[in-house]
Amino acid sequence: MNHPEIIIPLILGFAADVFIGDPHWLPHPVRFFGRLISVGEKWLNKGKQRILKGAIMTAALVSAVFFFLYILLKVISANFVLCTIVASGFVFYGLANHSLIKESLLVIKALNKEGIEAGRKRLSFIVGRDTTALNESQVHTAVLETLSENLSDGVIAPLFFYTVGGVPAMLAYKMANTLDSMIGYKNERYKDFGWFAARLDDVLNFLPARITAFLMVLVTFSWRGLKFTFKYGRQHASPNSGYPEAALAGILNCRLGGANYYSGKLVIKPNIGDNNRTISDSDVYKACIINFASAILFILLIVFGTSGFP
Repeated sequence: MNHPEIIIPLILGFAADVFIGDPHWLPHPVRFFGRLISVGEKWLNKGKQRILKGAIMTAALVSAVFFFLYILLKVISANFVLCTIVASGFVFYGLANHSLIKESLLVIKALNKEGIEAGRKRLSFIVGRDTTALNESQVHTAVLETLSENLSDGVIAPLFFYTVGGVPAMLAYKMANTLDSMIGYKNERYKDFGWFAARLDDVLNFLPARITAFLMVLVTFSWRGLKFTFKYGRQHASPNSGYPEAALAGILNCRLGGANYYSGKLVIKPNIGDNNRTISDSDVYKACIINFASAILFILLIVFGTSGFP
């Protein structure tokens, strides 16, 4: 028996992300999430008990998103058309593959048309590392790492939580991920207040990161990608990001990771892969195709998997 209330919003929302992406003129829940987090952080991130206050804020915001959407969809559930439109809209808002691929390609476009300085500047919009001293190959490497990490965070993880708990779980995950991206740092300001948000994000992404790696391997039929996933996946500083990065490094037979500067501080990360070749535009184009194909495969698995349950 099919579940149209699950499958139709999934397909429509995914299609909207593919064709529309995230135009800046369109209001977006994640930007609203960001404003809420900023207000809460300024109010609570001071004085004593910062770990506790950060944990309470994180739990409150994630829970509020889940229950608000759960109640909203329950209230309008009698109207199938309205419920489908609303759910499809939130699935669209929960996905970010169009924007991820678009921004990655814009880095390459800037690099090729305007030179290394323009490429570095464009890259700085999508990565946290310092970009001012990167050479061309390092810019390409950073784009590959971003494509693989954010395929997990921005596409596969939201789809995973949609499968587990529908739109409420999907957007609650987006709130948790936004919290981690804003306050989950190990610097002086956030190391205590953002501790719980960072740990929650690690837990939530444990399965999606590994699923992402295996999807990438499946769509490329790459035995080396699979071997790299097991060999290098655990060597990353993050308990999750290393898996899709390792899969991509194996698929492309290149080396990712290594040392980079973040806010002026040198951070040594393990190398992922052993072929220190020059990374080029074609590698980025291949990675974009892999991202899209992995998302399509996961959508198909969800659709056919869901159809098999009464």
